[in-house]
Amino acid sequence: MGRIMRLSPLSPTFQKGMTMTQRVNYFQVSEVLSKKYLDFSMALKKTPVVQELGHLVDIRASQINGCGFCLDMHVKEATIKGERALRLHHVAIWRESTLFSPRERAALAWTEALTALAPHGVPDEIYESVRAHFSESELSDLSFLVVAINGWNRLNVGFRTVPGSADQAYGLDKAGLN
Repeated sequence: MGRIMRLSPLSPTFQKGMTMTQRVNYFQVSEVLSKKYLDFSMALKKTPVVQELGHLVDIRASQINGCGFCLDMHVKEATIKGERALRLHHVAIWRESTLFSPRERAALAWTEALTALAPHGVPDEIYESVRAHFSESELSDLSFLVVAINGWNRLNVGFRTVPGSADQAYGLDKAGLN
């Protein structure tokens, strides 16, 4: 399993390896906010629940939101970390798939509920299901992860960031999915 190089999008090295094309480079024009949001996302990656389920959550939210850039990035990261290709293909159909544990299924249901909020909030049965598999602390961390990826999705969809445009800068070319 390869290691993913995570340069700050604000670093000169990242900018040099960047072919990212988009309407607005929000990392450059909103440098302080971008750095804070990136720091928030990087802090999340240190939590056990995010290390365990982060890629599945990021992929599912990105599918729902139609964020090609984030979907591309997180599939490549998961591949580099050793996730099986078939499981990655099954994220969109997780309800019908037998490849996910009850805990993963609860996390995916929670991701969907927080990503596409219903008019009356998250249904009790989804909350009860996720609470059966996650402590309060884990559920809080999982929820912050969903919030973070939804924010990144909205930035990258709104500014039309091109999928694969940061592969070299992030070391995602190691996934061999070009």
